[in-house]
Amino acid sequence: MSDLKAGVNQLFLREEELRKAMELLFFAYRDFTAEADVVLSDLGLGRAHHRVIYFVGRHKDISVSDLLRILRITKQSLSRVLSELVREGYILQKPGQQDRRQRLLDLTDKGVDLERQLSERQRQLVARAFREAGGEAVDGFRKVMIGMIDEPDRERFLPAPGTPAALLRRARP
Repeated sequence: MSDLKAGVNQLFLREEELRKAMELLFFAYRDFTAEADVVLSDLGLGRAHHRVIYFVGRHKDISVSDLLRILRITKQSLSRVLSELVREGYILQKPGQQDRRQRLLDLTDKGVDLERQLSERQRQLVARAFREAGGEAVDGFRKVMIGMIDEPDRERFLPAPGTPAALLRRARP
């Protein structure tokens, strides 16, 4: 990695440290999804439904094609999950304003309630971890997570152009 400064102690790049990091990700994901999984199971839904509800809730009037790009799943997989969520009254589909063939998605009131229920414990878990770790660690965590994301998707997490953070980022060599 060219970003790593020469001479810096890089013990964290040893095999055992990388394995520990991977293991931490597995345990964190298990605990991050545990309570939501129980709620989803009670409703006869799964994690795929949760991801769709989450991203539709985060991006009002998201198109099906944009959702497919985010989730990186097949049209067939999304269609199955989306049909169920529409049928159960969690998601509303409507045609695009410019292109009537385009399908735009939004959460219904029932979907908003479910998204809140699924995400509340997760928000609490992340907030607690951030508080315990402190600002510098949170910044490091974000950098590591962004570094794990494929290049095209990283842009969505970088500061908007013209903001002070973006200007600082651009100024760094």
